[in-house]
Amino acid sequence: MARKKSEKEVIQELGVNEQTPREIVEELNKYIVGQDDAKKSVAIALRNRWRSRKLADDIRDDVIPKNILMIGSTGVGKTEIARRLAKLVKAPFVKVEATKFTEVGYVGRDVESIIRDLMQIAVRMVRRQKTDEVKEKAAENATERLLDILVPEPKRTQNPLSKLFGGGNDHEPVEEKAEEPADNAGREFIRKRLASGKMEDQVIDLEVADHAKPMVGMFSGSSLESMGDNLQDMISSVMPKRTRKRKVTVAVARKILEQEEAEKLIDMEEVAETAVQLAERSGIVFFDEIDKVAVKGSSSGPDVSREGVQRDILPIVEGSTVMTKYGPVKTDHILFIAAGAFHTAKPSDLIPELQGRFPIRVELKSLQKEDFEKILTEPQNALIKQYKELLKTEGLDIDFEGEAIGRIAEMAFDVNEQSEDIGARRLHTLLEKLLEDISFDAPDMVKEGKTSVSINAAYVDERLKEIAKNRDLSQFIL
Repeated sequence: MARKKSEKEVIQELGVNEQTPREIVEELNKYIVGQDDAKKSVAIALRNRWRSRKLADDIRDDVIPKNILMIGSTGVGKTEIARRLAKLVKAPFVKVEATKFTEVGYVGRDVESIIRDLMQIAVRMVRRQKTDEVKEKAAENATERLLDILVPEPKRTQNPLSKLFGGGNDHEPVEEKAEEPADNAGREFIRKRLASGKMEDQVIDLEVADHAKPMVGMFSGSSLESMGDNLQDMISSVMPKRTRKRKVTVAVARKILEQEEAEKLIDMEEVAETAVQLAERSGIVFFDEIDKVAVKGSSSGPDVSREGVQRDILPIVEGSTVMTKYGPVKTDHILFIAAGAFHTAKPSDLIPELQGRFPIRVELKSLQKEDFEKILTEPQNALIKQYKELLKTEGLDIDFEGEAIGRIAEMAFDVNEQSEDIGARRLHTLLEKLLEDISFDAPDMVKEGKTSVSINAAYVDERLKEIAKNRDLSQFIL
């Protein structure tokens, strides 16, 4: 059985990435083309988390993370860096859209809900870690409960007068003692069959907890959502747990019972305490579309709320204490990464106090023709690879010639130059238009015996040249 890990060990395992900055950049390079400055800043920020753990206690609290502001057009990789970072880090990570929040007093989400969401993720991570530790014991207990269902204990026979006068002894009946050996033999026989996997498809009746739907959903999305969570927890703790019978296979029953047994073995108070420390020391919050709450000049009308959002975000970024249902969470050492296109606004349009809390500024460059070519072919999730695999499910192989890829990249760059620059997202629209007929006719082509299609530069020109030439038309279609 796995040794129970201490709270400190759990935090160290989950909260810190062992990769060097170079290794983090190499991992990001698998999915994101270019933008080396942004990748480097993110990699250094993650490594500094690891370095801060090595500091002495007296100086560690004084070393706060240096928050990052990423500036660049839409579609150049800001959000993709956040997505890949979330998969890479072993720390609580939450990505939020700044436009979803409103100033206190307006209808909308309260900015403190960001930290509550971060805590939920931290709790889930710690809980999963603790579940892995007790997995073996939970599996043993689940097997015993399965045996209780498959080989129920014989009913005890009692002297009728013992119930009337209360003088009987539960261990007196001779019948039960006579049945025990046969019962044990049957239990061991079933245990061996369970272990060998011969009973996985057998259907049994299982008592499972009946999880009622949330009663206080009306609170979600408002500034009272934390009150709603607490009220719901209070009601669920007071109300008796209801159960219902389900007909399930032994394989499904085992999973349900293992989960229930693991929950019994886990101390949720310890999980909550560990999760609070994990969120405080290792949490990462990614603010997307931060430029949408920037305000030019004096604010009036709907812009009042936008500036209010900035002022509400400020205490969290500066360092404050947010109350959650798992306890108070300090935000001093949470790393904040903000990103925005800043087309209509500038970083200087953010309130000065908020600007000062994002000392590291990284400008992401607009994509060039060479970048588009790499995006189409190099990343693990490259668009051309995706389309090839999609059409392969129909039995149709498509092959893109080198010149064709170059023409697509050139057209994407030209259209971005002529109309709105939407970065790599332009490739999605071009490829959809390019492969529209092939995607539509693919099943019929395979039926007629055509199993491969080669796409050359001439085909690309034929399908896309008119749209690329006509600027007005490209604005509507692409």
